[in-house]
Amino acid sequence: MKIGLLTNFLVKEGMKNIEEVAAWAVKNGFEDLEIGPTLPMVSEEFRKIQDSGNIGISAMTYCRNYLSSDEEEAGVHIAELKKRIKFAGSLGIDKIVTSTGIDKKIEEGVYDRADAIRKIPVRSLDKFLKVFYPIVDLAEQYHVKLAFENCPLMGNIAISPVMWRLIFEKLDSKNVGLAYDPSHLLWQFIDPYKPIAEFKDRIFHVHAKDTQIHYDLLKESGFLTDFRWFNYRIPGRGELDWDKFIQELKKNGYDKTISIEHEDADYEQGLASVQEGLLLGRSYLKKYV
Repeated sequence: MKIGLLTNFLVKEGMKNIEEVAAWAVKNGFEDLEIGPTLPMVSEEFRKIQDSGNIGISAMTYCRNYLSSDEEEAGVHIAELKKRIKFAGSLGIDKIVTSTGIDKKIEEGVYDRADAIRKIPVRSLDKFLKVFYPIVDLAEQYHVKLAFENCPLMGNIAISPVMWRLIFEKLDSKNVGLAYDPSHLLWQFIDPYKPIAEFKDRIFHVHAKDTQIHYDLLKESGFLTDFRWFNYRIPGRGELDWDKFIQELKKNGYDKTISIEHEDADYEQGLASVQEGLLLGRSYLKKYV
Protein backbone atom coordinates (compact mmCIF):
# COMPACT_ATOMS: atom_id res chain seq x y z
CA MET A 1 0.00 0.00 0.00
CA LYS A 2 1.32 3.44 -0.96
CA ILE A 3 0.68 6.84 0.59
CA GLY A 4 -0.25 9.50 -1.95
CA LEU A 5 -1.98 12.87 -2.04
CA LEU A 6 -4.69 14.70 -3.92
CA THR A 7 -3.20 17.79 -5.56
CA ASN A 8 -6.14 20.20 -5.08
CA PHE A 9 -5.03 22.31 -2.11
CA LEU A 10 -1.39 22.51 -3.18
CA VAL A 11 -2.57 23.97 -6.48
CA LYS A 12 -5.07 26.26 -4.76
CA GLU A 13 -2.24 27.69 -2.65
CA GLY A 14 0.10 28.41 -5.54
CA MET A 15 1.62 25.30 -7.13
CA LYS A 16 0.73 25.70 -10.80
CA ASN A 17 1.99 22.58 -12.59
CA ILE A 18 2.42 18.88 -12.07
CA GLU A 19 6.21 19.08 -12.08
CA GLU A 20 6.25 21.44 -9.08
CA VAL A 21 3.74 19.34 -7.15
CA ALA A 22 5.61 16.13 -7.93
CA ALA A 23 8.97 17.59 -6.85
CA TRP A 24 7.57 18.56 -3.45
CA ALA A 25 5.77 15.23 -3.04
CA VAL A 26 8.87 13.18 -3.88
CA LYS A 27 11.05 15.25 -1.54
CA ASN A 28 8.61 14.60 1.29
CA GLY A 29 8.15 10.87 0.84
CA PHE A 30 4.84 10.58 -1.02
CA GLU A 31 4.60 7.75 -3.51
CA ASP A 32 1.61 8.67 -5.68
CA LEU A 33 -0.28 11.67 -7.00
CA GLU A 34 -4.03 11.92 -7.48
CA ILE A 35 -4.39 14.67 -10.05
CA GLY A 36 -7.22 17.11 -9.41
CA PRO A 37 -9.08 19.08 -12.10
CA THR A 38 -7.13 22.30 -11.54
CA LEU A 39 -3.88 20.93 -12.97
CA PRO A 40 -3.68 21.32 -16.77
CA MET A 41 -3.77 18.12 -18.82
CA VAL A 42 -0.52 18.32 -20.75
CA SER A 43 0.57 14.90 -21.98
CA GLU A 44 4.27 15.77 -22.14
CA GLU A 45 4.31 16.96 -18.52
CA PHE A 46 2.48 13.88 -17.27
CA ARG A 47 4.75 11.54 -19.23
CA LYS A 48 7.81 13.24 -17.82
CA ILE A 49 6.61 12.48 -14.28
CA GLN A 50 5.76 8.89 -15.21
CA ASP A 51 9.07 8.32 -16.99
CA SER A 52 11.07 9.69 -14.06
CA GLY A 53 10.10 6.70 -11.93
CA ASN A 54 10.18 8.91 -8.84
CA ILE A 55 6.44 8.98 -8.18
CA GLY A 56 3.33 7.39 -9.63
CA ILE A 57 0.02 8.85 -10.79
CA SER A 58 -2.66 6.79 -9.10
CA ALA A 59 -5.75 8.55 -10.49
CA MET A 60 -7.29 11.65 -12.00
CA THR A 61 -10.22 13.32 -10.26
CA TYR A 62 -13.22 15.11 -11.73
CA CYS A 63 -16.36 15.36 -9.54
CA ARG A 64 -19.23 17.39 -10.98
CA ASN A 65 -23.02 17.31 -11.35
CA TYR A 66 -23.53 15.42 -14.59
CA LEU A 67 -27.29 15.30 -13.95
CA SER A 68 -27.85 19.05 -13.65
CA SER A 69 -31.20 20.26 -14.93
CA ASP A 70 -29.18 22.92 -16.74
CA GLU A 71 -28.48 20.84 -19.85
CA GLU A 72 -25.65 23.07 -21.02
CA GLU A 73 -23.90 22.78 -17.67
CA ALA A 74 -24.39 19.01 -17.57
CA GLY A 75 -23.12 18.71 -21.14
CA VAL A 76 -19.92 20.61 -20.33
CA HIS A 77 -19.20 18.37 -17.34
CA ILE A 78 -19.92 15.16 -19.26
CA ALA A 79 -17.62 16.28 -22.06
CA GLU A 80 -14.86 17.08 -19.55
CA LEU A 81 -15.22 13.68 -17.90
CA LYS A 82 -14.98 11.94 -21.27
CA LYS A 83 -11.91 14.03 -22.13
CA ARG A 84 -10.25 12.86 -18.93
CA ILE A 85 -11.10 9.22 -19.60
CA LYS A 86 -9.41 9.44 -22.98
CA PHE A 87 -6.45 11.35 -21.56
CA ALA A 88 -5.96 8.91 -18.70
CA GLY A 89 -6.28 5.93 -21.01
CA SER A 90 -3.67 7.32 -23.39
CA LEU A 91 -1.19 7.58 -20.49
CA GLY A 92 -1.99 4.29 -18.79
CA ILE A 93 -3.59 5.99 -15.77
CA ASP A 94 -6.20 3.41 -14.85
CA LYS A 95 -8.61 5.33 -12.60
CA ILE A 96 -10.86 8.37 -12.70
CA VAL A 97 -12.30 9.43 -9.33
CA THR A 98 -15.70 11.00 -9.96
CA SER A 99 -19.23 11.59 -8.68
CA THR A 100 -22.59 10.50 -10.06
CA GLY A 101 -24.46 13.80 -10.11
CA ILE A 102 -27.92 14.31 -8.68
CA ASP A 103 -31.11 15.38 -10.42
CA LYS A 104 -31.65 18.80 -8.90
CA LYS A 105 -29.82 22.02 -9.59
CA ILE A 106 -29.25 24.47 -6.76
CA GLU A 107 -28.71 28.11 -7.69
CA GLU A 108 -25.37 28.61 -9.47
CA GLY A 109 -24.63 24.90 -9.22
CA VAL A 110 -23.62 25.05 -5.55
CA TYR A 111 -25.05 22.27 -3.38
CA ASP A 112 -26.18 23.35 0.04
CA ARG A 113 -25.45 20.74 2.69
CA ALA A 114 -28.91 20.76 4.23
CA ASP A 115 -30.58 20.43 0.82
CA ALA A 116 -28.26 17.61 -0.18
CA ILE A 117 -28.96 15.54 2.91
CA ARG A 118 -32.74 15.81 2.50
CA LYS A 119 -32.71 14.37 -1.01
CA ILE A 120 -33.65 10.76 -1.59
CA PRO A 121 -30.78 9.64 -3.82
CA VAL A 122 -32.56 6.72 -5.48
CA ARG A 123 -34.79 9.26 -7.27
CA SER A 124 -31.83 10.16 -9.45
CA LEU A 125 -30.88 6.57 -10.30
CA ASP A 126 -32.67 6.30 -13.64
CA LYS A 127 -31.25 9.57 -14.96
CA PHE A 128 -27.81 8.61 -13.68
CA LEU A 129 -27.94 5.29 -15.54
CA LYS A 130 -29.03 6.95 -18.77
CA VAL A 131 -26.09 9.37 -18.58
CA PHE A 132 -23.49 6.85 -17.45
CA TYR A 133 -24.13 3.80 -19.67
CA PRO A 134 -22.21 5.42 -22.56
CA ILE A 135 -19.57 6.82 -20.18
CA VAL A 136 -18.93 3.32 -18.82
CA ASP A 137 -18.65 2.01 -22.39
CA LEU A 138 -16.04 4.66 -23.09
CA ALA A 139 -14.15 3.83 -19.90
CA GLU A 140 -14.06 0.15 -20.88
CA GLN A 141 -12.81 1.09 -24.34
CA TYR A 142 -9.90 3.06 -22.83
CA HIS A 143 -9.22 0.55 -20.01
CA VAL A 144 -10.03 3.12 -17.33
CA LYS A 145 -11.91 2.42 -14.11
CA LEU A 146 -14.53 4.82 -12.75
CA ALA A 147 -14.22 5.17 -8.97
CA PHE A 148 -17.26 6.91 -7.50
CA GLU A 149 -16.52 9.05 -4.45
CA ASN A 150 -19.04 8.60 -1.65
CA CYS A 151 -19.41 12.27 -0.67
CA PRO A 152 -23.09 13.37 -0.36
CA LEU A 153 -22.26 17.08 -0.58
CA MET A 154 -21.23 17.44 -4.21
CA GLY A 155 -24.31 16.26 -6.09
CA ASN A 156 -23.89 12.52 -5.71
CA ILE A 157 -25.98 9.40 -5.10
CA ALA A 158 -23.15 6.88 -4.49
CA ILE A 159 -23.19 7.68 -0.79
CA SER A 160 -23.95 4.44 1.06
CA PRO A 161 -23.82 0.65 0.80
CA VAL A 162 -27.52 0.66 -0.09
CA MET A 163 -26.86 2.89 -3.11
CA TRP A 164 -23.62 1.10 -4.07
CA ARG A 165 -25.52 -2.19 -4.42
CA LEU A 166 -28.07 -0.58 -6.73
CA ILE A 167 -25.45 1.15 -8.84
CA PHE A 168 -23.27 -1.94 -9.25
CA GLU A 169 -26.28 -4.09 -10.08
CA LYS A 170 -27.42 -1.70 -12.80
CA LEU A 171 -23.98 -0.75 -14.13
CA ASP A 172 -22.75 -4.30 -14.47
CA SER A 173 -19.13 -3.55 -15.34
CA LYS A 174 -15.82 -4.48 -13.76
CA ASN A 175 -14.74 -0.91 -14.56
CA VAL A 176 -17.21 0.61 -12.07
CA GLY A 177 -16.27 0.88 -8.40
CA LEU A 178 -15.53 3.17 -5.49
CA ALA A 179 -13.16 5.81 -4.26
CA TYR A 180 -13.74 4.78 -0.66
CA ASP A 181 -13.65 7.74 1.72
CA PRO A 182 -14.37 6.91 5.38
CA SER A 183 -14.83 10.56 6.37
CA HIS A 184 -18.23 10.79 4.65
CA LEU A 185 -19.42 7.54 6.18
CA LEU A 186 -18.55 8.78 9.67
CA TRP A 187 -20.79 11.85 9.62
CA GLN A 188 -23.60 9.84 8.04
CA PHE A 189 -23.21 7.39 10.95
CA ILE A 190 -22.47 4.52 8.55
CA ASP A 191 -19.99 1.89 9.71
CA PRO A 192 -16.75 2.71 7.79
CA TYR A 193 -15.16 -0.70 8.41
CA LYS A 194 -17.83 -3.32 7.71
CA PRO A 195 -18.54 -2.47 4.02
CA ILE A 196 -14.91 -3.08 3.05
CA ALA A 197 -15.39 -6.85 3.01
CA GLU A 198 -18.57 -6.74 0.92
CA PHE A 199 -17.20 -4.25 -1.60
CA LYS A 200 -13.55 -5.33 -1.63
CA ASP A 201 -13.59 -6.00 -5.38
CA ARG A 202 -15.11 -2.56 -6.03
CA ILE A 203 -12.72 -0.48 -3.94
CA PHE A 204 -10.43 0.95 -6.61
CA HIS A 205 -9.07 3.89 -4.63
CA VAL A 206 -9.06 5.08 -1.00
CA HIS A 207 -9.14 8.63 0.32
CA ALA A 208 -7.41 9.30 3.64
CA LYS A 209 -9.55 11.87 5.38
CA ASP A 210 -10.95 11.95 8.89
CA THR A 211 -14.04 13.53 10.47
CA GLN A 212 -14.31 15.29 13.80
CA ILE A 213 -17.81 15.27 15.31
CA HIS A 214 -18.80 17.92 17.86
CA TYR A 215 -21.33 15.97 19.90
CA ASP A 216 -22.44 18.90 22.06
CA LEU A 217 -23.45 20.85 18.96
CA LEU A 218 -25.09 17.78 17.44
CA LYS A 219 -27.21 17.31 20.56
CA GLU A 220 -28.49 20.90 20.20
CA SER A 221 -29.08 21.05 16.47
CA GLY A 222 -29.65 17.50 15.31
CA PHE A 223 -28.31 16.74 11.87
CA LEU A 224 -30.70 18.87 9.77
CA THR A 225 -30.55 22.35 11.31
CA ASP A 226 -27.00 22.98 10.17
CA PHE A 227 -23.72 21.14 9.74
CA ARG A 228 -21.48 22.91 12.22
CA TRP A 229 -21.33 19.69 14.21
CA PHE A 230 -18.72 18.05 12.01
CA ASN A 231 -15.46 19.02 10.33
CA TYR A 232 -13.19 17.15 7.97
CA ARG A 233 -9.71 16.54 9.37
CA ILE A 234 -6.39 15.08 8.32
CA PRO A 235 -5.91 11.46 9.41
CA GLY A 236 -5.60 11.07 13.16
CA ARG A 237 -7.57 14.19 14.12
CA GLY A 238 -11.06 12.68 14.03
CA GLU A 239 -13.23 9.70 14.81
CA LEU A 240 -11.71 7.00 12.62
CA ASP A 241 -9.67 4.14 14.05
CA TRP A 242 -7.01 4.17 11.33
CA ASP A 243 -5.30 1.03 12.54
CA LYS A 244 -8.58 -0.90 12.29
CA PHE A 245 -9.46 0.72 8.95
CA ILE A 246 -6.14 -0.03 7.27
CA GLN A 247 -5.97 -3.54 8.67
CA GLU A 248 -9.45 -4.16 7.26
CA LEU A 249 -8.29 -2.93 3.86
CA LYS A 250 -5.23 -5.16 3.98
CA LYS A 251 -7.24 -8.17 5.14
CA ASN A 252 -9.51 -7.78 2.12
CA GLY A 253 -6.70 -7.49 -0.40
CA TYR A 254 -6.39 -3.74 -0.92
CA ASP A 255 -2.76 -3.00 -1.75
CA LYS A 256 -3.08 0.18 -3.82
CA THR A 257 -2.80 3.86 -2.91
CA ILE A 258 -4.29 5.56 0.11
CA SER A 259 -4.50 9.18 -1.00
CA ILE A 260 -4.63 12.04 1.51
CA GLU A 261 -7.47 14.40 0.61
CA HIS A 262 -6.67 17.56 2.54
CA GLU A 263 -9.79 19.42 3.72
CA ASP A 264 -8.73 20.29 7.26
CA ALA A 265 -9.52 23.98 7.88
CA ASP A 266 -6.92 24.15 10.64
CA TYR A 267 -4.22 23.64 7.99
CA GLU A 268 -5.47 25.88 5.19
CA GLN A 269 -3.68 29.16 6.02
CA GLY A 270 -1.48 29.30 2.94
CA LEU A 271 0.84 26.89 1.17
CA ALA A 272 3.13 26.17 4.12
CA SER A 273 0.11 25.36 6.30
CA VAL A 274 -1.35 22.98 3.71
CA GLN A 275 2.01 21.28 3.34
CA GLU A 276 2.26 20.90 7.10
CA GLY A 277 -1.15 19.26 7.19
CA LEU A 278 -0.22 16.83 4.43
CA LEU A 279 3.02 15.92 6.18
CA LEU A 280 1.25 15.38 9.51
CA GLY A 281 -1.26 13.14 7.74
CA ARG A 282 1.49 11.17 6.04
CA SER A 283 3.42 10.69 9.29
CA TYR A 284 0.31 9.45 11.04
CA LEU A 285 -0.62 6.99 8.28
CA LYS A 286 2.93 5.67 8.04
CA LYS A 287 2.51 4.05 11.46
CA TYR A 288 -0.16 1.74 10.02
CA VAL A 289 0.65 1.48 6.30
